[in-house]
Amino acid sequence: MRIYSQARAAAVLAMFTLPIGAFAQSAPSAKTHGGSSESALLKGESKNVDAHIAALYTQLQITAAEQAQWAAFAQVMRDNAAQMSAAFAQRGQTFETMTAVQDLQSYAQIAQVQSANMQKLAAAFQTLYASFPAAQQKLADKVFRPKPVRQ
Repeated sequence: MRIYSQARAAAVLAMFTLPIGAFAQSAPSAKTHGGSSESALLKGESKNVDAHIAALYTQLQITAAEQAQWAAFAQVMRDNAAQMSAAFAQRGQTFETMTAVQDLQSYAQIAQVQSANMQKLAAAFQTLYASFPAAQQKLADKVFRPKPVRQ
């Protein structure tokens, strides 16, 4: 049960901190390693945020003129990852003794953090997107469009 929780926490962290469509092809997998703690998994996911930021920077072909808006957007992504890590760390402190009700309440709190983070991310991206010329906006539209899942 604990390993399942670790995998779920890592997967949720990845989903809640990054633009879904932008990373559909490169989202990290949620693997667990025996005795790994939730916090160790979350630290690994935090390291991945910078890799995702770098990949998105390349995909969007950010120019020198867009650096200020890009820096603000990237910082929101980092801040969101830190907030999600903190939310999961708080959950991890009481996980072993949680009742079913507390478990649901914990996920509700995480969903609230995620919602607030996505609002901040959308606002930061809107500013960046507005600085793009039309061709780059079309590129961003493709990058953020969810890719169909093949079965």
